Amino acid sequence: MRWPHVLLASLGVWVPSLAYALPVGPNAFCAQYPTAPSCRSSTPDCGFCHTIPPTRNAYGTALAAALLPGTARPLTPEAFAAGLGAALVAIESADTDGDGTSNLEEILLGTIPADRDSYPVKGGCPGPAEQLGWDPCAPDLAYTLKKISLSFCGHSPSRAQVQALKNAANPEQVLRATLDDCLRSEHWRGKDGVLWNLANRKIKPTQSIKSGTGAGDIPLADYEDDYNLFVYTQTDDRDARELLTARYHVARVDGPPTRYTAYSRTPREDVMARNPLQSQNVEESRRAGMLTTRWFLMSNTMFTGVPRTTAAQAYRAFLGTDIAKMEGLYEVPGEPVDYDNKGVQAEACARCHSTLDPLTYPFAYYAGIGGGQPRGTPAAYVANRPARFTGVDGAAMVNLPEQGRIFGQPVRDLVEWAQVAANSEAFARATVLDYWRLLFAADPSPAQQEELDALWRSFMTTHNYRVEEMLRALVQTEAYRVP
Repeated sequence: MRWPHVLLASLGVWVPSLAYALPVGPNAFCAQYPTAPSCRSSTPDCGFCHTIPPTRNAYGTALAAALLPGTARPLTPEAFAAGLGAALVAIESADTDGDGTSNLEEILLGTIPADRDSYPVKGGCPGPAEQLGWDPCAPDLAYTLKKISLSFCGHSPSRAQVQALKNAANPEQVLRATLDDCLRSEHWRGKDGVLWNLANRKIKPTQSIKSGTGAGDIPLADYEDDYNLFVYTQTDDRDARELLTARYHVARVDGPPTRYTAYSRTPREDVMARNPLQSQNVEESRRAGMLTTRWFLMSNTMFTGVPRTTAAQAYRAFLGTDIAKMEGLYEVPGEPVDYDNKGVQAEACARCHSTLDPLTYPFAYYAGIGGGQPRGTPAAYVANRPARFTGVDGAAMVNLPEQGRIFGQPVRDLVEWAQVAANSEAFARATVLDYWRLLFAADPSPAQQEELDALWRSFMTTHNYRVEEMLRALVQTEAYRVP
């Protein structure tokens, strides 16, 4: 289940003629249940009360019936918020999904009161250790060693390694040493290794338009630069926030061992002289890590004057927030402004574009394919870029600002956008969740949510945004160690 920053569902009460729900539901819900897992790190999403909005699920239907019965509809946001607490209490003892667990118990334990297949697991361990041959409720060091070796090195431990663990005076040191060795392995950090594959969703490689080694039929940019930057920021005690804030690029020498080296020339003169299609053209002072690479700008912005796809991909890939699913919406007063004459002020569009368009404005000053400097340099910062689209998108493009907003916070340009993003809870949570999904092949269960929350909060503090430090903590969690 997703927990976006802003709940878009109104928990069952809709305003006629509007294509979206009242936004007051999440605060009222979490005020009633502040210790619920869905309220600890964010707020519940619309699936808590709806199937496909505005259709309500079983819990939403029961809640709507209990909410100010006899009061004329539609309810005002103020009336809805005032009455929601009592309605929630009124259906606490009910079992709206018929799974044998009350709504209140499901809410407090992090399961879904409208899903019959989502319910708290009751009871203790599945059986005593003497019956099973192993203890299902205690860490198993040999199991943990095997899991670390498979997850991070790509192979099972040898018999000698297992025996060494059993004989070790301090087995935790053996597990730590194994993890550290694997984090330096080609399997983990080499080309097409684990970290490369983890970056796929962020980079979205397309071979047909790749330049450089293995160039496609229409070579436009080399996504290997992006993979290099991703791996570099995730390894060797580096600050992972530089994924979005780096003013350098990264070159790679394949191994073993594979080596990654930062460089900051602008453009990269030696490469540009041989092949302009591989050059990185954004000047150093305007760079923002993965957000301003040639590949990211070329493949997302392309020829667009107001590159909403670029901003939406950055929001989704690096902050775990998908506007297409109505996640992470922050209504900005006075927005959207229809600078490019695309009809974004229409009633069905305005809610999302009130967030998306201010999120996009800083990206509009970076060229994608062409549209750059007078000679047409692609993927570069261009101070007057929006004004070049007046013939296509209308005269108002000359007024499109470089200032924007992210999480409702004003930012003066894309460099500041990236800094706010990189220091946000959303970035920390999305980063840790990526590795959780990698190692568990699933989202955290309700019982594991507390451990995930502790990990991403520690990632921002104790681990100082170092991925490898976070992974050393992750492999010590109960979720990872107990079979």
